[in-house]
Amino acid sequence: MIQLKKIRRATRRDLAQVAEIDARITGMRKPRYWAGILRRYPLFLVLTEKARVQGYIVGEVRDWEFGSPPCGWVFGIGVRPDARLAGAGTRLLEAICAEFRRSRVDKVRTLLARDNALVLAFFRSQGMMAAPFIALEMELRRSP
Repeated sequence: MIQLKKIRRATRRDLAQVAEIDARITGMRKPRYWAGILRRYPLFLVLTEKARVQGYIVGEVRDWEFGSPPCGWVFGIGVRPDARLAGAGTRLLEAICAEFRRSRVDKVRTLLARDNALVLAFFRSQGMMAAPFIALEMELRRSP
């Protein structure tokens, strides 16, 4: 059984492993994306077992979007499949929520694809439910 040891801030040395976990989940390799995430977001945490990254979570506090008081946002979470039933996702979410509380926010939100049953089940198992907001989008056509 995997012994999940430490949650800490992500570093450049973690990026290859984070990108590998993400690629296993999404089927797309995005190393430049993850390098940008590391530069832009200080709430980028990894859970390690020895020197191996078992999972990651990324988020930030956002203020007054469309009238919403400041709240924590989780916009990326990933766990190696063999670490999923060892509590990795729960520990990562708990850690980022602790960071949000230190920032004096009392809500956490996320957004996910409606067909992502695995992640939806995880967040619901953690007590998250539908928020009072609706996500809207439209295609942007290129100008001629």
